Amino acid sequence: MDVRDAALEKFLSVIKTQMGPVEEMMTYYRCAIMEIETKFKVLNEQFSLTYDGNPIESIKTRIKSYDSILRKLQRKGIPFSLESIYENIFDVAGIRVVCSFEKDIYLLADYLLAQDDITLIERKDYIKNPKPSGYRSLHLIVEVPIFLSTGKKLMKVEVQLRTIAMDFWASLEHKLRYKKNLSEKQLELLKKEMQATSEMTVELDHRMQHVRDEMREEQE
Repeated sequence: MDVRDAALEKFLSVIKTQMGPVEEMMTYYRCAIMEIETKFKVLNEQFSLTYDGNPIESIKTRIKSYDSILRKLQRKGIPFSLESIYENIFDVAGIRVVCSFEKDIYLLADYLLAQDDITLIERKDYIKNPKPSGYRSLHLIVEVPIFLSTGKKLMKVEVQLRTIAMDFWASLEHKLRYKKNLSEKQLELLKKEMQATSEMTVELDHRMQHVRDEMREEQE
C-alpha cells in the first residue's frame, strides 16, 4: 500500500468512526444551500411582479457524496482531512438553477452577486465559452455566511445556471457518458453527435430569446 492509499484508508476510517464532525460539516453545507436557494426564490418572486413571468423554471440542489469528495481529493493530490475539504473543494454544496431564457441567466447571476453577503470566488462561463464536448452553463463559486448558535461561518457553494435546453442536453450527455462497452468508433461518433446537438440547443435558445424580445417590444 503506497502513501496515498494509506492516507485514504486512514481518512475513510475517520469518517466511519468519527461521523459527528463529518455530519456537522455536511450540515453546514446544507445550510449554505438553503441560503442560496432562498435568495433565488425571492428573486423569482420579485421578477414575477416586474416582468411577464418567472425567470426560474426549477431549482435543484445536491451535496457531493463522500466517494466523490474522496476521489476529487485524490485526483488533485490534496490531503485527506475535513479541513482540507473545506479549504480546497468548492463544489461540495451545489445548486442548479434552470431558467427559461439565456438572458435570465445573466440577470439572475448579476442580482445574486450584487447582494452584500455574497462573495464571488470563481466564475466560469461555459455559455460564451462552451466545453469541447458542447456543454454550456454558467458556473459560479460563491461564499455565503450561515448563522449558527456558535456564530457566523462562511461556506462555499457552486451555482450552475442554465436554460431548459442546456439542462436537457447536459442530462442526456451525462447518461450517455457512462455507457460501457462502446468501441472507439462508437465513442467518436457519440462525441460528434453530442457536439452537433449542442449547436442545435444554441440555436433553439437564441431563437426563443428572439421571440420573447419581439413579443416584449410589441407590448411596449
